[in-house]
This record gives sequence, structure tokens and C-alpha cells, in this order.
Amino acid sequence: QVQLVESGGGLVEAGGSLSLSCVASGRTFSSLDMGWFRRAPGKEREFVACVGKSGDYTYYSESVKGRFTISRDNGKNTVYLQLNSLKSEDTAVYYCAAGPYPSSHEPVYEYWGQGTQVTVSS
Repeated sequence: QVQLVESGGGLVEAGGSLSLSCVASGRTFSSLDMGWFRRAPGKEREFVACVGKSGDYTYYSESVKGRFTISRDNGKNTVYLQLNSLKSEDTAVYYCAAGPYPSSHEPVYEYWGQGTQVTVSS
């Protein structure tokens, strides 16, 4: 089993920045591909970004490309999501997920965190 715990969410003004973290335990972190997803109020959960095991491969949704950055530190068992130039439409609960390969598809991911709330005020 893999446990994932997100942190770093909060309230920020439009145009501001936040940094999210997700700490993993229960399995060798470098064997996991990681993703971030989000669920906005009244909407389905959607893909945000993913990163491969070594950190060399990253992929973003079009809605966040150029504003968000995903990274990982295998020595700290942590994946990060840097959120810049935030917009009100970025308001959502953000979830990290772990799976066997990096993907934008939810079913690929076997393990999920509980989520952290990001609220962007306009």
C-alpha cells in the first residue's frame, strides 16, 4: 500500500502563487509515477500534471501549461506542484496520485491522497 498526504493548499488572490507538496510512504518512491488532479466545485475531477519516476518526463493539461510546474524529490519521497499566475478557475481540491506509469487518465493511478483545497479569490 502507498499512502499519500498532500499539503500546501490555501486561499490566495488571483495572480498569486502556491506550492503544493505530496509525501508518499509505503513503497519505494522512485518506483512510482506521480500525477496531480483537481476537482472544482460541481465538476468532475480532471488531470493537471504528471511526472515520471526520475523526474525527467513531465506532462501538463493545456489549462495549466506555462503556469504550473510539477517536480519531485526522490530523496524526500515528495512530489510538488508549483502554482503560479493563479486564476479563479483554478479553485479546486487538488489530489496527488501514484501509479505504474505517467498518464493523464485517472484509472491508471492506483493510490490517491485525500486532497488539499486551493481557493483563488478574484
